Amino acid sequence: MSKPTIYSIAQRCGVSAATVSRAFNRPELVSEPVREQIMAAARELGYQPSSAARGLVTGRAETIGLIVSDITNPFFPLLVRAVQRTAERMGSALMLVDAEESAAAEVAHVARLRSRVDGVIVASPRSSSAALREAARGLPCVLLNRPLRDLSSVICDNTSALFDAGDHLYKHGHRSFALLAGPSASWAAARRSQAIRRWARGRGVELTELGPFRATFKGGRQAGAALLETAATAAFAFDDLTACGVLAELAGRGVAVPGERSVVGCDDVLLAKTVTPSLTTVTAPMDDLGETAVQVLTRQIEAPGGAPEHVRLPGVFVARDSTGPRSGS
Repeated sequence: MSKPTIYSIAQRCGVSAATVSRAFNRPELVSEPVREQIMAAARELGYQPSSAARGLVTGRAETIGLIVSDITNPFFPLLVRAVQRTAERMGSALMLVDAEESAAAEVAHVARLRSRVDGVIVASPRSSSAALREAARGLPCVLLNRPLRDLSSVICDNTSALFDAGDHLYKHGHRSFALLAGPSASWAAARRSQAIRRWARGRGVELTELGPFRATFKGGRQAGAALLETAATAAFAFDDLTACGVLAELAGRGVAVPGERSVVGCDDVLLAKTVTPSLTTVTAPMDDLGETAVQVLTRQIEAPGGAPEHVRLPGVFVARDSTGPRSGS
């Protein structure tokens, strides 16, 4: 049996092929009875409309791009899933690209995707503001975890949750803290460091700043070694992957957590729940971040030239087993 086409549907329904095409691509131009007849015939024949052909009519690729800074970081899988599910629900496929922590690659990927997608989401970008503006010129674009005045953005604001984390440690008797800073090109790292500094000044406690460290397990081990050179009894790691490296380094050196040191992460990825001890951290609303980013991007695609949207979603502090009373308190 030959593959069904709009012509075989047209013949079955006694209408023109142009009417069948409009029923799929511009349904508002076809009367409801005729449209229902065409759809019923399509189902009976097993017809699947071609997205490429539909694109010729609508001028859309029906695909969005998602560029992540480092696909090996466990922060991203849940985010990718949330973006993909929302995109599919809104009728778009997803094209995923890994920038491998390279600002230059990030910008190059935006340029490559331009002719293949209707818009792009750039998650945790490392590029400069000027480079991002230039790369996204004329292309619907949403930044995740990076605010920029003239580009739409969706960010997780962890400020309040990090204050809660600090207060949690303070109540456990800690008065000397270490900030294990994340990558220097990361807006999120700068924002989190800023929040922790503000909390420490408000509490009048000692804060030793170390790093920056790469947001990797190895970077976390290096941060753990640096932590042991200080008098700090509690540490804020940039993210959960870094914190897991810190825990491994402390365990390897026989340092008890939380008995001798307390460690706080950020993002609440799967590792945070499965590592021993389980990690005190800040939960990022992954589903909401991904869903909101796609919704904002879709509005840009459908109404280009509109004002940029800026959405902030709060993180939530979660206390687990990697924090406890200061030794001797």
